[in-house]
Amino acid sequence: MVPLATLWLPILLSAAIVFVASFIMHMVLPYHRSDYGQLPDEDKILSALRPLSLKRGLYVFPYCTHKDMKSPALIEKQKQGPVGFMTIIPSGPPAMPKFLIQWFVFCLLIGFFVAYLTGHTVATGTSYLAVFRVAGTAAFLAYGLGNLE
Repeated sequence: MVPLATLWLPILLSAAIVFVASFIMHMVLPYHRSDYGQLPDEDKILSALRPLSLKRGLYVFPYCTHKDMKSPALIEKQKQGPVGFMTIIPSGPPAMPKFLIQWFVFCLLIGFFVAYLTGHTVATGTSYLAVFRVAGTAAFLAYGLGNLE
């Protein structure tokens, strides 16, 4: 077992590397540019939503409870569409410094738990590839599979 206190440098380095790599993937490389699309007739949809004064949160439409999931009316609404999830954030420009700080703290948190798991499952003196196999798998699970839909 490797004490977690001795792993502070790898935790910080991994968070910094993921932070920079995610910046490059989202801001420099072109393949994430198609992740989000514009709504057709966006101005009309925004004008319809504005008077509702939606509070910050995640909304699902058409909405249902567990009791209503099999109701014919809901099934018909789902067939007619649209069906989706909508995230509402506070109005105004995005607070990028806040989001970036939260992302870096999230990277630190993942680094902490990857180090914890690896430190408790891999013995001191184990070869680099065996350590990387455990740490890499845990990090992939957190970063790669955490957002699957």
